[in-house]
Amino acid sequence: MTARESILSRVAAAQRTARLPARPVAEPMAAATRSRSHCLERFGQELAALGVGCHVETTAEAVRERVRCLVEGQRVLSWDAEHLPYEAGAVLTAASRGSSPRAEQAAAEVGVTGCDGAIAETGTLALLSGRGRSRAVSLLPPVHVAIVRPEDLCFSMGEFFARHGARMSQEPSCTFVTGPSRTADIELTLTLGVHGPGRVVVVIGPEPA
Repeated sequence: MTARESILSRVAAAQRTARLPARPVAEPMAAATRSRSHCLERFGQELAALGVGCHVETTAEAVRERVRCLVEGQRVLSWDAEHLPYEAGAVLTAASRGSSPRAEQAAAEVGVTGCDGAIAETGTLALLSGRGRSRAVSLLPPVHVAIVRPEDLCFSMGEFFARHGARMSQEPSCTFVTGPSRTADIELTLTLGVHGPGRVVVVIGPEPA
């Protein structure tokens, strides 16, 4: 018997006689129920800590007016109008879309999106891409304006995955945005906006009628 055969023989014998511990049964994690008002309060606190501007509006008209003021006089890149809540697309009539020429998208100064999840625990926005919902809108312009509905709020990342896991498996990608893009060099000098928007603004609208 060669040295190799001897080693493999001992390994095979050990596999036959090894006593492996029983696989532990994982207990399901119990997610604490959080009210929407609690999530909204925590979400606002986390956004403030991240340096994200936040505007809470009480009517759909106020949401549209806020968006109009935020983008006024700037070149806009946005999701298609049917994917923007509160009919905010009505104030973005001259905006470029994800199907526009690349040079036109690259020249945009502000990107406007909806939102698929607003995670209160971390102040994170979750954006699922797809037709009419280009990922570039939240990543390419130096300013990102996200329109959030109260029903988009969830307390934790786990809650978001539980709610949207099936849909996530069908969409091209999911982008998580936690404040402005941050990059630190080897000397730990923090720079904003190197790999994404340097400014993020969230507009939270009212409950559905």
